[in-house]
This record gives sequence, structure tokens and C-alpha cells, in this order.
Amino acid sequence: MSITLKVIQGKLAGKRYIFKEYTTCIVGRGKYCGIIVPNDKLISRHHCLLDINPPDIRVRDFGSRNGTYVNNQKIGQRDKNQTAREGTKLSLPEYELKNGDELKLSNTIFRVEIDTPIIQKIQPAQILKGLLAKAGTNELFIIPSYIILKQLGETVFLLQHTETGEKVVFKVIIPQIAANEYVTENVLREIENSKTLCHKNIVQLKHSGSSNGLFFFRLEYCELGNVEDLMKQHGGTLSVELACHIIRQALTGLEYAHNAIIPDIKLQDGTMIKGGGLIHRNLKPANIFLSGNSTFPIAKVGNFGLAKSFEIAGLSGQTRTGTIAGTPYFQSQQQVINFKYVKPEVDVWAMAASLYYMLTGAYPRIFHKEQDMWQTVLQSEPIPIRQRKNSIPPKLAQVIDDALVDKPMIQVKSATELKQALDRVMGLIQ
Repeated sequence: MSITLKVIQGKLAGKRYIFKEYTTCIVGRGKYCGIIVPNDKLISRHHCLLDINPPDIRVRDFGSRNGTYVNNQKIGQRDKNQTAREGTKLSLPEYELKNGDELKLSNTIFRVEIDTPIIQKIQPAQILKGLLAKAGTNELFIIPSYIILKQLGETVFLLQHTETGEKVVFKVIIPQIAANEYVTENVLREIENSKTLCHKNIVQLKHSGSSNGLFFFRLEYCELGNVEDLMKQHGGTLSVELACHIIRQALTGLEYAHNAIIPDIKLQDGTMIKGGGLIHRNLKPANIFLSGNSTFPIAKVGNFGLAKSFEIAGLSGQTRTGTIAGTPYFQSQQQVINFKYVKPEVDVWAMAASLYYMLTGAYPRIFHKEQDMWQTVLQSEPIPIRQRKNSIPPKLAQVIDDALVDKPMIQVKSATELKQALDRVMGLIQ
């Protein structure tokens, strides 16, 4: 299952861009775009955004000067009397592309080729009904001897072992379409890699598997919920002491994950190699879980490696722009521009953005309803935190502001660097 963009006209004629898994891709003249169309002044620096999750592909114009066309029909463009900056404030609709569609930017034309096996659509309601009926029996091999205590989400359950009393979280991935061999192998490969992570500040993936086209995960249960839950309990923000206590632990887990040795990474060709580190790519307060003492809880980074698996599987209901890649509220410019090839530093930026949010209740950037949120990330800079809340200690504010610099590059490169900076201002390192 793949999507190919074949250039059939223009300076790039003959080139093919092949996508086999989820990615966002900006097309334009800018040097950091995923697809660069050079030396064409009729194409904007950031012309349009592609949201690709095979077999789905959508396009959105970014308020370009000369417009984006699908099958010769214009789908977006700013008015002639609007400046480029005004164009970035337009929130233009997405358009779904089909096999054989032609996408035109100036004189460059891409033909969309979607390779999808003929397979039966999965009906989530039927699958879940069957899952509940089989839970606790030998038919559902992943959860024998467990009973369902409650449903935590659409496909997330809290289970309890009938003998030990241990509580675990059970998640189900329902693919958008029935999983073929490529999808199944890639999901399981990503999960096997993430199962090697074992650290007190990372939610432990205890078991995983697949059956009848579904993927199952049994995870460590964190009884205090996540940081979003805690913020609501505290009236919307957290104290400096509590927020830094949580973030420092999360950074410790992140530091471990970024540097962990993955002993047996299985490549697409079946070759086994050793590798170093995993990148989360979807860090936010809702993915930092809490357990232990409610006053000073143990923080654990959750869903490590699962986001990539969701992308590969085309998780049902998760194909709209931003939902897989994570809403851009906690994303750096580098992650929006180069989602597929991000480096660990994007996780560090997201962690600083999460701390900012925990202390202020606001996102680092101002997202206006009338402006495209992805353009906001590309065009604006984070607001200094003391402009949001002047009671933040100046030295702490400086650490956070420095960690949120992402133009032209992210300034703070590692979880260790950010954690040490926080330690110094919190008086933990003399």
C-alpha cells in the first residue's frame, strides 16, 4: 500500500515521490520543504500542505499567490490585493485526492497514483462488540485471566488480572483498512523496537500482538491519570515546583529513550541490526502519565513508539491533518517541515512547550481561529513565557524561552541539556 506523486510536467518531470506510511509534506520553493520546486517564482515558499496516510492523501493550499489546482480546478489562493503574510492567515479547506488526480502548482503537475490492495473495510463497532464478548476467554489470547473494569476510551480498556489483582491498560488498534502483510510487519516491527524500553519514567509496554487484522497492546496502568487531568484538578495550571518536578522526570525518561540501544531492529528487508534510540514525535501533557504519590507523583512518558504504529496502520478516525502527527500546539517548526525525518531535539522542544503549558495554561504560540494552525507554526515565534505569566521566576523563564527557540534551528538539542538547565535554576545543582 503506497502513494506515488509522479511529476508529469515541469522542471521536475520524471521524478517520483513515494510514500508508504504517514507523513505531512510541505510543497514549495523553501529549502526546508519536503518537496522543493526550485527556480519558479510563481510557486510560493510554502505553497501547499500534503497530509498523506496511505491510502488517503489530502491537500490544502497555504494562501499561495498563484493558487493550487486539482484537475484544473482551483482549490485555494489568496486574493490579489492580499500580501503573503495576510495569505498565511487564511484557513483554507482540505481536498481529498483520488487515484489519477492531477495536482498543479504553476507549471509543475503531479499525478497521484494510489496502490491499494482490494481488501474489506473493517467495521469498528462490530470488532469492539466481538472483543468485549471474547475478553477473558482463551479466544483472545492476549488477555487471558483478565476482566474488564471499565472502558477508558473508544478502543482503550482498564483490565484487572483475576488472580494477582494487577491493573493494566489494554489498547486496540483498528486499522483504517484490513491490514495487509506490509502493514502488519511494520506495525509489529515498531512495537518490538519500543518494547525494549524499560525505565521507571516510561510507561512499560508489557505485551503486544495481532489477531484477525487487529493489533493489541497491554500497557502499565498509571492510576493518577495524565498531566492534563492533573491540571484540571489544580484549576488549569500547576505550581513551578510541581511542574518542574514532573518535567524533570519525563526528561529523564526521554533521555533514556533517545540513547537506548535497540538490540534487534528489523528493517523492511528483514535484516536485523542494532540501533540507538527512539523518537516519540507526539509529546504533550496528555502523554505524560502519573502514578504513586499525588503530591509529588512519578511521571512516565506514555505511548512511546505507538504513534508510529498508529501511522503505519492508518488508525480508524486518525487520518485528518494533525491527528496522527500530533496537533501542532506542541510542535516545533522543524517537525512540521520535516515530520518524517525529525531528530530527537523535536521531542525536547515539545517537552519545553509542555512545561510552558503546565505553568501558564497557554500554548507557546498564539493560534488564531482565522489562521491556519500549521502556518502559525511556520510563520510565528513563541511568546516569551513571562508575557503570559509574569510570576514565573526570571531564570526559569529564560531556560524555557531558550528551549523554545526553533528558528532557524532548535537551540536546545538534548533532554540532558534541558534537564541540567532546569536543575541549575531549581537549585538542584550548585
